[in-house]
Amino acid sequence: MSLKQRLAWRNYLIEAIMILSSLIILVPVLIMIFGSFKTNVEVLDFSLKLPKTWIFDNYKTVFEEGNLLHAFWNGILITGVSCIINIITTSAASFVLVRRESRLSNFLYLFFFMGLIAPMSTITTIRVVQWLGFYGSITSVILIYASLNTAFSVFLYNGFIKSIPRALDEVAFLEGAGMFRVFFRIITPLILPVNTTVLIMVFMSVWNDVTIPLYFLTNSNDWTMPLSVYNFYGKYSRDWNLIFADLVMTSLPVFILYLFAQKYIVSGLTAGAVKG
Repeated sequence: MSLKQRLAWRNYLIEAIMILSSLIILVPVLIMIFGSFKTNVEVLDFSLKLPKTWIFDNYKTVFEEGNLLHAFWNGILITGVSCIINIITTSAASFVLVRRESRLSNFLYLFFFMGLIAPMSTITTIRVVQWLGFYGSITSVILIYASLNTAFSVFLYNGFIKSIPRALDEVAFLEGAGMFRVFFRIITPLILPVNTTVLIMVFMSVWNDVTIPLYFLTNSNDWTMPLSVYNFYGKYSRDWNLIFADLVMTSLPVFILYLFAQKYIVSGLTAGAVKG
């Protein structure tokens, strides 16, 4: 066997091992899905066995008792508005930072970049939100989510906008266009790949989060779907089949979004990395 053939077989072996290792994550997922169709006694073995009888009424019970429709719309409201605010503010900020090359712009970019490593102080944030008068409202959660994802969004937009020729801005300015018109009419259509990436990444991070709504939403009627699992677990702590059904329904929107939009995540991240 030649050296080239040995290297090829070694690569095949490594790929096979990596694929098998990645499939390990499917084990708890399958346990959750199969368990959601079992009885409250059968589910306690937490195994990969198929249900003896597929009980679809578990999902009906969860939907009615867990008030998931209301929690779903709360999640859509919080996640959607957070994404819109984050995309508009961070893309505009990145445009200004890239086009105005100065010490202040470089400092502000590094200041934004620190958000990727600096942890959030919950107690301090609570005090600030209380001082602003937003504590306990959905508005506070939306603003916190929009700001928490600012650093990552600015990082992506900054690298992509640097690849856009300045000549486009200069021609627009000569034609009498202002800063806002240049941004929304010229720059915004060119950064659509990154907009899509930021939208998906922020959506998934906000939708799956539990801690922020738990700390900042004082009314359980404003809770999102992930928190409905927390509330549902308190009422049905022994009925793991119902808890699993709640988890499946909570995870389904993010799974569907990622399934259909994963190519946009990869293309947007690659474009920002290569062009920056």
